[in-house]
Formats: sequence, structure tokens, C-alpha cells
Amino acid sequence: SAVGRGPEVPFRSEAYSISALARGKELRLTLSALDPATGPPPQDLVFRFGMSGSFRLCPAAELPRHAHLRFLTRESPPRALCFVDPRRFGSWRLGDAWQPERGPCVVSEYQAFRENVLNNLEDRAFDKPICEVLLNQKYFNGIGNYLRAEILYRVKIPPFEKARTVLEALKEQEQERRKKDPSLTLSKKVKLKQENPDLLELCHSVPMEVIMAEKQLFDPEHSDNYAAFKNWLRCYLVPGMSSLRDRSGRTIWFQGEPGPMAPKGEFPLPFLFLPWQAPAVMLPQVTPRAPKRRRRAAENPPNAEEKKGEEAEGPRKGRAHGRRKVTAAPVLPEPEVPPSVRRSRRTSARRGKGETGSP
Repeated sequence: SAVGRGPEVPFRSEAYSISALARGKELRLTLSALDPATGPPPQDLVFRFGMSGSFRLCPAAELPRHAHLRFLTRESPPRALCFVDPRRFGSWRLGDAWQPERGPCVVSEYQAFRENVLNNLEDRAFDKPICEVLLNQKYFNGIGNYLRAEILYRVKIPPFEKARTVLEALKEQEQERRKKDPSLTLSKKVKLKQENPDLLELCHSVPMEVIMAEKQLFDPEHSDNYAAFKNWLRCYLVPGMSSLRDRSGRTIWFQGEPGPMAPKGEFPLPFLFLPWQAPAVMLPQVTPRAPKRRRRAAENPPNAEEKKGEEAEGPRKGRAHGRRKVTAAPVLPEPEVPPSVRRSRRTSARRGKGETGSP
């Protein structure tokens, strides 16, 4: 599109196919001509989705807003496969290379992911709280904000516990288990992991739950499906949970104590309900704001004796609060002025003093 920030795609073909491969938070598309002899060579694109990027297949005549890249079909009427990104945090680049600073995928490369974490615990990155390390894509490629909350909630680890402390204990438990019973069969190992999964195992199994049910969980255009995703969540944005901002400014949701490395001077905020779940009794009744002079007059109407007293003292000007009481100056006779002129003078005087109301 004209407003897309990504590079131009130098691929033109009348008939081509699109295949995809995911790794962590990246997706690689490969465009291949159906007739390799006459078509262009294959073209690879690697996408990052940011916070709002997604792909959507829709009629070409009804393109969604923020469709920054579009692949058209040959059918009639044609459809378009669109990369949609309202917040423009996503991007794409030419070529097939994954980002070098990203580690093995928590879903498709689980064993390599686990070894990459446990073999590098001396890295200074693990000096941080576990909730912040879970967003480090060098070690946890594929884990995002809602996934980290769900994982820590299930494994019952405070979010601001030191990451090295958590993972070194996990590594020691794994070594002791192997020493005690090195003859465990694969099926028994799988059963033990399912009954009592550790942090790294949940980094694999929790995203897999989402992937297996993504058609039901991730479709914001269908409210029933999005409601299924909200029902799947156990911690993230769930009423009754607490929240804190970590040092990178991201909000972490949790239950119980935050942990020893929680930000100083901040306290967990209880989460009661989402904005659209607020009960009607919590919403204040909003009424149109009336001028103070009119409202006070309506609340405390003066009686006849007070009116007489005010007429005797003369008209009151400005705000009476905080001013000393003064005696009225003697009234001097004024020359006769036509009524229309008197009315215009009173109107201009009120406007000059900022008073409201009709003359």
C-alpha cells in the first residue's frame, strides 16, 4: 500500500503459490511461481508482527484498513491475502534469514530451546526478574506478554523472582531426577512432565494450547470466538489478579506476592473488572453542568425579606466569598435614558464581567 513502511517486493508472477514457516515470533513466506521455467525465482519474506500484525483473507474489493501488503488471487471476483497492522509495529524484510539474535523456537525447537537456556545461565541476562527474562527473545523466542503471565501463574512462581535462582533450581532438580532413576522409559518421562511440568515445559505446552485452538481463540471479528479466548485465560486481564509494571514498562499480571525484585515504591494493583465488564452501579450519573449562579439560586431561593435587604444594600457584584463588605455609595440622579439604550448597556456590562444568562 502507499503508506506501508516495508520494502517493495520485487516479485511479479501471473500464477504463484505461497508457503509459510514459523519460528518463534517470526514468519517466513516463500513466493514460488507455478511455472519455474518462465516465472521469476522464488522470493522469501520474513515478517515480524509487533503487537497488532496479522494476516487476513478477504474480497479484494473490501480491503481492511491498514492492509500494508496484499497478495491477489486469480479467481473471480478476486480475493486478497493481506498483512494487516493497525499500530505499525510489525514489519517485513526480504530474504530467508531469521534474526540472528533470536534463539530456538519454544514450539518447533523445544529441546534446542531448553538446552540454550540451561547452558547459558551465567549470562548477565538472567540477573533480571524471571518475568522480564521471559520476554528476552534470545532465550525465549515466541513468549509474549500474555503467555508469560499464564506460564508463571500455572507454575506458581512470583514474577519478580530472580531468573537465575528459578532456573538453576530447575536444572538441579533435573540432574537429581536422572541420577535417581536413569532407566525411566520415554512414556514415563512424558507422564511425569504432564503431571508436574516445569517452567520451560510450560513455555512449550501453553503456546501449543493456543496454536491447537487458534481458530476458536483468535478471531476478534467474531465475538463468540474472542469470548472463548478470554475464557481460556487464567491470569492475564483476569479480575482478581494483581498487576505491576516491570522495568521495561510492560504490565505483568500475577497472583500472590510479586517477589523480591519487584520495583521499589510500587504496589500491586488489584484488577477488579475490564472496562466493558464494569457494573452499572459503578458508573456515576452525569448531568449537564449548570452555571454556579443559577445552581445556587435554585438550591437556596431567597425569601421576600432577604430580597428586600438586598435591594436596600444595592446590587451585589462579583463573588462575595473572601471579600470585605462595603457600604453602598449614594445614588445620584441620572438623566433620563430610553429603555432600549438601558437594556444594551446592561447586556454589554454583563458580557464584560463574564456573566452568563440572558438580559
